[in-house]
Amino acid sequence: MNTNRKKLLTGDIVTNAIKDSFVKLNPVIMMKNPVMFVVEAGTVIVLLMTLFPGYFGTEASIGFNFTVFLILLFTVLFANFAEALAEGRGKAQADSLKNTKKEITANKVVSGGLKQVPSTELRKGDIVVVAQGEMIPGDGEVIEGLASVDESAITGESAPVIKEAGGDFSSVTGGTRVVSDKIRVRITSDPGESFIDRMIALVEGAKRQKTPNEIALNTLLTSLTLIFLIVVVTLAPIAKYLDISLDIPVLISLLVCLIPTTIGGLLSAIGIAGMDRVTQFNVLAMSGKAVEAAGDINTMILDKTGTITFGNRMASEFVPVGSESVSVLAQWAAISSVKDETPEGRSVLELMKKQGLTYPAAEAEGGEFIEFKAETRMSGMDLPDGRKVRKGAVDAVKQWVEAQGGHIPKDLIDKGNAIALEGGTPLAVAVDGQIFGLIYLKDTVKPGMKERFDQLRRMGIKTIMCTGDNPLTAATIAREAGVDDFIAESKPEDKIAVIRREQAEGKLVAMTGDGTNDAPALAQADVGLAMNSGTIAAKEAANMVDLDSDPSKIIEVVSIGKQLLMTRGALTTFSIANDVAKYFAIIPAMFTLAIPQMEALNMMRLGSPQSAILSALIFNAIIIPLLIPLAMRGVAYKPMSSTKLLQRNMVIYGLGGVLVPFLGIKLIDLIVHVWV
Repeated sequence: MNTNRKKLLTGDIVTNAIKDSFVKLNPVIMMKNPVMFVVEAGTVIVLLMTLFPGYFGTEASIGFNFTVFLILLFTVLFANFAEALAEGRGKAQADSLKNTKKEITANKVVSGGLKQVPSTELRKGDIVVVAQGEMIPGDGEVIEGLASVDESAITGESAPVIKEAGGDFSSVTGGTRVVSDKIRVRITSDPGESFIDRMIALVEGAKRQKTPNEIALNTLLTSLTLIFLIVVVTLAPIAKYLDISLDIPVLISLLVCLIPTTIGGLLSAIGIAGMDRVTQFNVLAMSGKAVEAAGDINTMILDKTGTITFGNRMASEFVPVGSESVSVLAQWAAISSVKDETPEGRSVLELMKKQGLTYPAAEAEGGEFIEFKAETRMSGMDLPDGRKVRKGAVDAVKQWVEAQGGHIPKDLIDKGNAIALEGGTPLAVAVDGQIFGLIYLKDTVKPGMKERFDQLRRMGIKTIMCTGDNPLTAATIAREAGVDDFIAESKPEDKIAVIRREQAEGKLVAMTGDGTNDAPALAQADVGLAMNSGTIAAKEAANMVDLDSDPSKIIEVVSIGKQLLMTRGALTTFSIANDVAKYFAIIPAMFTLAIPQMEALNMMRLGSPQSAILSALIFNAIIIPLLIPLAMRGVAYKPMSSTKLLQRNMVIYGLGGVLVPFLGIKLIDLIVHVWV
């Protein structure tokens, strides 16, 4: 994963955000945020009353009106600044990505030859040749050859990855560099439609679409604004009846204090920052909806290999059968593996060294290596003296030995089943008609996975492991990893079936995948996380792409999604609690003179109606920038039940939202009252 995390604030980002704060004063832009648009409209009205007091008959209140105007202006600017700051972080990431879109010369295949053309002239279906040291000119798939590709410009990882024709690792990204060998690539996107182009568009926060929950919250905030607008309008005739002077600037100030300006000013910033946090983990979210959906996930589907386990089965033990010894078994296992370049084959020789055993290497010299084939499910060596050494699946080796009239040890099947029960894979080792024993291959569960699944369980998320292993092996791995359920001998249709079953019960489902066979399930899932190293089909089907190709990162994505929802909920609670507190702080102070009985409600003992209004306005303005770091960073998420989470938020942000305004407004009033 890219560890070069961007700082929360940098000089350039802050400077640009300040400039954008004024640009966003454009009413066309402000109308997208109804709450802050009302504040801006009120600001303009107060400004007109300050500039043309004679027209409005407010000559005696110019100083007060100008003060109100400044506070309202800063309230709008602070809200714009919060959104611009979040967008600025995304744009800074986009600028770094744009550096990879330099003009690249491509070696296009034309009539059997090569022609150098600008990468901008390439179209979908064109074929190019990319050699060592050259940049890949566009998104595509390898159709011939194998090469190491440096993807650090995108993922931040310095280690190159292997790309080869066919299989799940044929996808390449434009702007990356070939560091060894040569490959032939078929371009799969037209100019402007590449993966980097989509990344640039998506990480620029300004192009983020609002999610359904965010739209619903906007509707709620708009409704509250209308309600308080009606309340404030009705105060005018009440004040006139009580012979209390309530000028228009006072009513506008009261309206701004009572409507949910805090969350209205921070709502966009929270959503943009949520997508930004996912990007900081090198995960590209295709929409804000995907991040938000991750926070509501009920079920998570994970592949075993490479996600829960390391994926490389390694030799961990030699298990002799019959009357054979470990040393003899190890010798034949080593001879069968001496030319086997697979991870399993190399691990056999490494296990030999660890156990201090040796083998007669001379016997293997001049022998013919027999590669593993799906039909035979065995590999081995044909030695110069005519002996044949094989290792492979127990049933395949058993049939091979029986075909030669050999003897099958009585304990072979039992010991093979015992290895499978422990989550391992048994490989039988035989020479001609005699089986010497088993190699215990173990795919190890990644450290900390059990704890992470416990964490997901506390979040209320059910985990299901999918694997092609037999039921015995699958059950053992599932128990060791701590998942809630598993599907053994899993096929693509099985993954889709379990996703649909969970969704039919009203649950949201997340899954990871990298192969073309995973594409249907990735598309079906509510949150599909595709690996960048995987196929184009998988990446197009998913709504998130992990640039580091770490399948277990879905756990972090879920945490970020929950953090986004929690942050929005916490600050909404805080904002509404603020409004309640400000209502009971201001109204008694304004009407106490006309209605002495309201003195009992004037708990804050504010200096005067004017100082009460100004103090509440100032508090209302400064609370937004004070909460920007929290909106950007997000509320810390700790796994707990929904009930405990609600109780915690009500205490911290509900009670805190009531107490903070009382304290803040009173402190400001002590200063303002002297000035007023």
